[in-house]
Amino acid sequence: MNKLRQEQPYVQAGEADFSLGLVKEKVRDYKLLVKLRLNLTVVFSSLVAYLIAAPGNISGLAMLVLGLGGFLVTGAANALNQVLEKDFDKLMKRTADRPLASGRMKTSEAVLAAGFMSLIGISLLALFNPWTAFLGTFALVSYAFVYTPMKRVSPDAVTIGAIPGALPTLIGCTAAQGELTWLGVILFGMQFLWQFPHFWSIGYLGYEDYQRAGYQLVPERNGKPLWERVGLQSLMAAIALLLAGMLPMYLGYSGWISASIAVLLALGYVWFSWRFYQQPERKTALSLMFYSFGYMPFTLLAFWLDKL
Repeated sequence: MNKLRQEQPYVQAGEADFSLGLVKEKVRDYKLLVKLRLNLTVVFSSLVAYLIAAPGNISGLAMLVLGLGGFLVTGAANALNQVLEKDFDKLMKRTADRPLASGRMKTSEAVLAAGFMSLIGISLLALFNPWTAFLGTFALVSYAFVYTPMKRVSPDAVTIGAIPGALPTLIGCTAAQGELTWLGVILFGMQFLWQFPHFWSIGYLGYEDYQRAGYQLVPERNGKPLWERVGLQSLMAAIALLLAGMLPMYLGYSGWISASIAVLLALGYVWFSWRFYQQPERKTALSLMFYSFGYMPFTLLAFWLDKL
């Protein structure tokens, strides 16, 4: 009896370690389900757009509500994306470890989580105004139920997916201003254009993985990818960003400092896109991809800082 009493604490400690391990694994799975890092960049762009557009004093509570609402709606869209693509995610190296693809999470659990996140997230966005709630709903539906299935049909999915991908800045502006304005449209246009060099560099680097899963994201002719067309589209989008970066100043939303920074950042984007267009290879695709990670955040921050 004494021996059993002595061993009992060790059994309980082992059970506690096991339970803690399960919790950590579940947290990790939900991070993957909502695509945490991507989700946070989406929320960041929406919050900075709010700061740019907000008239007068900034409400910390409003930013918290906007950030949480945007995080939940984006998380719901990402969860539904993985529900619909779980059988294809198994075939790709970079997605095989996702909770649904690996079998660690049931589809019903992911759908239930997406339902709760979308309901709460859209309700939070609706606290601002109808436009914000509508755009959040539109982003969720178009990403999960239009862009996601379109990826297996046509490269046009990239253009379609760029629409919900650009809505965070417009959502941030409508949350601050209560209506659609030219500032919101311009920031939406900039984030829309930014996605083409960003995605095509990723598309080049992950081409074999996409092919393995049957995605038709890269334009082809006779079974060969048209990298020249992809590079040209990247270059044209980057050039358009040169003009877009000056529009806020032209319309009186910002000053020459932010416009100058935006143009300089866009020139860098043009340069890396030009290199990718001239010589599509791993080195130029990596350079373009890494530059794209910084272009949009720094451009948005420049517009905000110019306002201070």
